[in-house]
Order: sequence, then structure tokens, then C-alpha cells
Amino acid sequence: MRQLKNKIRNIPDFPKKGIQFKDITTLLSDSSSFQRAIDLMAHRHFDKGIDAVVGVEARGFIMGAAMAYKLGIGVLLVRKPGKLPHRTVSATYDLEYGKDRLEIHADAIRPGMRVIVADDVLATGGTMAAVVGLLEKLGAEIVECCFLAELTELKGREKGRKASGTRPRSSGG
Repeated sequence: MRQLKNKIRNIPDFPKKGIQFKDITTLLSDSSSFQRAIDLMAHRHFDKGIDAVVGVEARGFIMGAAMAYKLGIGVLLVRKPGKLPHRTVSATYDLEYGKDRLEIHADAIRPGMRVIVADDVLATGGTMAAVVGLLEKLGAEIVECCFLAELTELKGREKGRKASGTRPRSSGG
């Protein structure tokens, strides 16, 4: 775990002053670290009846797609507004540094689908709560929310627990 944590670069004051950005590109560019991170995020989900991994824009696409490949299942995308070509369902949420909105195709989820939400970093929990709300609105069963890293001091895990009964988990650091 420490090896993976050390591969994540800190960028102070990005995207604005006071934010400590976690740059995962340094971990992704190291093949053994990237493989280890995906193995840690995916291993407990083999043979659990998971239907899909939901990747959250944008770095969650990387984590989600790699996990889905490892598990032999599909990946669904949650994107910023205007990026999906079909009818969508959306949610607005608070970021650490503002507000944003996310969308998913309205027909992406079949009621009762068992999904894992994957993203790179759990910070304040606003993104996760919005995604969980979207998926539950469409009838998904969220098995777990998986993250490469967690900023524990921002207490995003508590916000996630309030949004759903899912267990947010960080795998990398």
C-alpha cells in the first residue's frame, strides 16, 4: 500500500489555491503499480454476481474500465453534462471547490443490477453521493464504491454512508 501511495503525486493549489490535488498519472504510468492497484480494487469482487462497474468522469473511467476488464464484466459511464448522446438522468452536487453535475444514460441500468462504483480519489464525498443517487434512482444495487485513494481528513466516507448503505473503500492509499 505504501508503494502505491508514494506513486501518487501531490500538486498544491490545483485547480485553485488551497486544494491539494492528487495526481494519479504517476501511478498509472508505472505498469506494476497500476496493475497492483487494479488487482487490489477488483480482487474481492470475483464471483460476487457483479453486473457492471460504473466509472466516474474522468479518471474513474480508467479505474472502472480496468476493473471491469479484470472482472470480465461491462463498464458504464457517468459523465459531465452534454457528453452522452442518448437520453440521460442527472444530479447536481457540491465539489471541494464548487458545484458540478453528472449524467448517466437513462437506460444504462436495469432494475436490480448489481454494480460497483469506481473512481480515483474519495475527497468530500459529493461526487460519490451524486452517483449513488443516480444509480439508486435507476434501480441499481450498489455493492461497493471503490477508490484508488481517500483523503480521510475531508470525511467523504461519512457523506457516502448517508447517501446509501454502501461501503466506500479505498485501495491504494
